[in-house]
Amino acid sequence: MEGLTMSIWTLGVLIAVALAFDFMNGFHDGANSISTIVATGALTPKQAVLFAAFFNFAALWIFQLKVAATIGKGTVDPKFVDYYVIFGALIGALAWNIITWYYGIPSSSSHALVGGLVGATVAKSGTGDAIIWEGFGKILAFIIISPLVGMLIGGLLMVLVAWIFKNRSQYQAAGFFKYAQLFAAGAYSLGHGGNDAQKTIGIIWLLMITAGMATKDQSTLPMWVVYSCYFAIAWGTYLGGWRIVKTMGTKITKLNSISGSCASMGGAITLGLATLGGIPVSTTHTITGAIIGVGAANDVKAVRWAITGNLFVAWVLTIPASGLIAGVAWWIGTKFL
Repeated sequence: MEGLTMSIWTLGVLIAVALAFDFMNGFHDGANSISTIVATGALTPKQAVLFAAFFNFAALWIFQLKVAATIGKGTVDPKFVDYYVIFGALIGALAWNIITWYYGIPSSSSHALVGGLVGATVAKSGTGDAIIWEGFGKILAFIIISPLVGMLIGGLLMVLVAWIFKNRSQYQAAGFFKYAQLFAAGAYSLGHGGNDAQKTIGIIWLLMITAGMATKDQSTLPMWVVYSCYFAIAWGTYLGGWRIVKTMGTKITKLNSISGSCASMGGAITLGLATLGGIPVSTTHTITGAIIGVGAANDVKAVRWAITGNLFVAWVLTIPASGLIAGVAWWIGTKFL
């Protein structure tokens, strides 16, 4: 760490800030898990957030820490990271999350964190060897790939459901999907917890590596870090981000129990595949893509493409905006901390 020493107090404060980001991640992105079941009336908002929070935490026992490894040692080289970089990264991600939450924009907490980490690292060391371009490039590529995959799977599921229930009335199909959408939303919440909580685990892991309290070997990562991160995101999800629920559940396209089930399951499958592959994707991007897919499968005109275009602009801006804020925060940290 180029001669910097980190006190236990500094380490504790930065871990607390990381958990605050994790909480905000759940608060900000909880809408992704519950928007479809709230929009269709399957559960009340309070029931939905409790439901989603439970499955967010349950993901702890489902997925290995492959995403955490990508964030902790696959995006920037740990030898270029010090506690000023971590501080800048967390402030950049938190600030962007708060801005987008306030305006009801479903941006990616994941990409805000990645942008913050890269921005603070670049501010300290320049690009050069500090950025691990293989890992960072993969994250950038999936800004495009993950919503497209979600859209494809969501659309295909909608077509498959239409074929399976072609001899049944809409009323009969809706009766089945009244319960099926709960299964789909639960699966999506598992994927959300499994992918997003691990990003904060990766940041704390990176922080502990720089403090000399852990190594790149996963066995050196204390389990209390894992439990704390899953609890923080679950608690944030429970409190919910209602400004974003409206955008996700009603503004992109009109959802019912059938299309809501297909959207949630399309997002869940996409997230599950990404998490198993250790790819830190955006839960916001995947569910948005899936919602667009089911809407387009019914009728291309049913999708409000102007809203979708605005969301895409926010997605493109997330990494550079959070990175810029992180760079400024890194500079402030070096002067005043």
